[in-house]
Amino acid sequence: MTKNELEIRSFCEHDIDLVVALWKDVFSEDPHWNDPRKIIRGKLQIQPELFLVGIFENQLMATVMGGFDGFRGWVYHLAVTPNMRKRVFGKKMMETLEKRLIELGCHKINLQVRELNRGVVEFYESLGYEVEDRISMGKRLK
Repeated sequence: MTKNELEIRSFCEHDIDLVVALWKDVFSEDPHWNDPRKIIRGKLQIQPELFLVGIFENQLMATVMGGFDGFRGWVYHLAVTPNMRKRVFGKKMMETLEKRLIELGCHKINLQVRELNRGVVEFYESLGYEVEDRISMGKRLK
């Protein structure tokens, strides 16, 4: 790997403070119940190998989390440090996650984007994702 290349690896415990800082920056509009530390703790219990970080010049610059239920894959928390966008980091993170999901037997990946976030929709469309005619539903559990 060359010095100017993004290194992608699984999340390690020592990454937690850097990931929390990145998510608070990138997902500043998230509701309070999306506590980064709680999300990370939960992910480390289930398929931690699908929690990836991107390192560039010894700095944590990107994250992505995935999940696989045996039928579909899901993508969560793709984040790239704002001043490092447009450098293909997001694309490389997604390619690595997709590869890992395919290795598990995944044939379809889903993700959700907030409707008003057109730039993110356009990014995923550039990777071959399509807006599907679906209604997203959710329920908060105690």
